[in-house]
Amino acid sequence: MDPAEVHRVLDALATAGCRSWVAGGWGVDALVGRQTRAHRDLDLALDAAGEAAAVGALAVLDYAVETDWRPVRVELAAPGGRWVDLHPVAFDARGRGTQAGLDGVTFDYPPGCFVTGTIDGRLVGCLSAAQQVAFHTGYPPRAVDLADLALLGRLGAGGPGG
Repeated sequence: MDPAEVHRVLDALATAGCRSWVAGGWGVDALVGRQTRAHRDLDLALDAAGEAAAVGALAVLDYAVETDWRPVRVELAAPGGRWVDLHPVAFDARGRGTQAGLDGVTFDYPPGCFVTGTIDGRLVGCLSAAQQVAFHTGYPPRAVDLADLALLGRLGAGGPGG
């Protein structure tokens, strides 16, 4: 997944009226302001109200549902090794979001966790460093996760180095 494809996906979602925020490795890179490593996929926190429209908008870009674990997540794949992982977030009237997790776990998205970052010189909505750190807990970290946490720590979000 390269920066041009990230922008193509974000543009398609915006055109379809879908609110989304970059998460995962690209989200960390957005906060850092530069691409720090290769990325297999694009993780997005997505306003659940626009989920059907998002899947439809991505279908126009040749993405099709590959893994359907809704309401937890839905992963879409496209030719050429392109992957988008949507994490539907339901919002209450105060702007607090909740994402379903496996085994009845839920993930909280406080209103302040939605910030902006930069991917390839362009501002994008993304998750805050603190939110990224929170999402990197609860599972055995891979090497890329440890690298992401180290970068987040340098941004002052806790974790290694911070």
